[in-house]
Amino acid sequence: MPNERHAAVSLSSESVQIPSPLLFAVAALLIHLAGNPHYGFFRDELYFIMCGFRPAWGYVDQPPIAPLLAAGSQILGHALFLLRAVPALFAAGSIYITCLIAIEFGGGVFAQGLAAVAALFCPVLMNFGMKLSTDMVGLVLWPLTTLWIMRAISGRHPHYWILAGLAIGLAFQAKYSIVFFALGLLAGLLLTPQRRALLNGRCVGGVLIAALVALPNVLWQLHFDFPVLELLKNGQAGKNVILSPSGFMVAQLLITNPILSLIWLSGLIFLARTPSYRFLAMAFLVLMAEMIGLHGKHYYPANVYPVLMAAGAVAIEAWTAQMRAARPWIVAAASLAGLIMMPYAMPVLPASAFLAYNRVVGPILHLEGTKTETHGDGPLPQDWADMHGWPELAATVADVYRSLSAVEQANAVIVASNYGQAAAIEFFGADEGLPPVISGHNQYYLWGTRGKTGDVMIDVNGNCGKEIGLFQSSVVAATFTHPYVMPYESHVPIMVCRGINKPLADIWEGIRYYR
Repeated sequence: MPNERHAAVSLSSESVQIPSPLLFAVAALLIHLAGNPHYGFFRDELYFIMCGFRPAWGYVDQPPIAPLLAAGSQILGHALFLLRAVPALFAAGSIYITCLIAIEFGGGVFAQGLAAVAALFCPVLMNFGMKLSTDMVGLVLWPLTTLWIMRAISGRHPHYWILAGLAIGLAFQAKYSIVFFALGLLAGLLLTPQRRALLNGRCVGGVLIAALVALPNVLWQLHFDFPVLELLKNGQAGKNVILSPSGFMVAQLLITNPILSLIWLSGLIFLARTPSYRFLAMAFLVLMAEMIGLHGKHYYPANVYPVLMAAGAVAIEAWTAQMRAARPWIVAAASLAGLIMMPYAMPVLPASAFLAYNRVVGPILHLEGTKTETHGDGPLPQDWADMHGWPELAATVADVYRSLSAVEQANAVIVASNYGQAAAIEFFGADEGLPPVISGHNQYYLWGTRGKTGDVMIDVNGNCGKEIGLFQSSVVAATFTHPYVMPYESHVPIMVCRGINKPLADIWEGIRYYR
């Protein structure tokens, strides 16, 4: 029998031994490569692509890593498979590191396998590994930071403080929520005897590395008066669902799968009861308190769960040491629970099949507790709805543009009501010879009017500024409708506005909205 502690799996009696973390990571990669590239480009993915094609150290609503990766995947043309391969790689990397953490906790092959299954099928983590987003990078960097800090405080590998600082800095350049995880880790260390590890000079070096890597984006935000803070404030003023403390914690059970949550809860107990790892339990509790106190969305801290899944799998391995026959059943139950919720985290069912599935399974799962925004849903959940309709919207706008005279086309500009519409029209309309697309929403506001006066405007989901008499004439040229999009993205009027009474640049500041 292979030594479980060395975590190797033999494919045959004469073949080379393949480390089980690598085997589990490859399996996760193949599952994501097969399941990710369906439906269509997600609203935010289109926005990230457009941002990445305009490289910068920051954007109104995110740091630069996700946009740059999104744009890089589309250099050779529109390719949903290549775009979704990026988060698939991060998901596979996360599984690999989750297994390494299980080994660090003393786990064998069973613990690694259970941790891999739990992390793979955990709905929120699967969703992070399904579409390109700012959260996907944290799938790797949050658990990797944890692993390197664990090794650093052991005293055997103090140089890992430098690597942990680098990971935190890079994670900051992907999503700002790493700051709260880092504060949680610091609090956990300060509240436990491991605080003495903070006195190591390499720990200070790690902090400096993290600050140095994060600095360019901080300076970008400073230059533009920290628009992300305005965005977060506005989001809490009616857009985002504000959860009570109990509601937030119930949501954690739902987004991690009520069955699979038993694994991470076991991990939390394991960490709390183990003196050398108690700082991680404290870090988790502080992180949750931060998110609740700041009214964060329930998925903001979710990249911490690979660590708890690994700890829980090690605890379950120890509990079943005398009843190994139960282990296959535990893995099977975890896999089955994951498969039941899989259609909500990965677009594996055609839309019509999903609707039929949701009619049966949805009322049982009570997923209404996982909503993050206050607007009403359509037939599909928001993630799936926002993967539909964008090519059709761009085609409708292109038809309106082609209906203009040659003189009007030369002077025209397209104005979209939000970044999703703007990015979709830019992305899918690139081959249509469309004029510049502008919007007052988030980063599009900073890109300005693109030198256009607005004398001829195609207004997508607007009213040509009728309330202020902005144009001399306007007409509804088309209406975009789609059965699967979000309700506010259907029955969208597309107006042609002519004869602007005030230059667009003069009113631009007034149409800004960060949300």
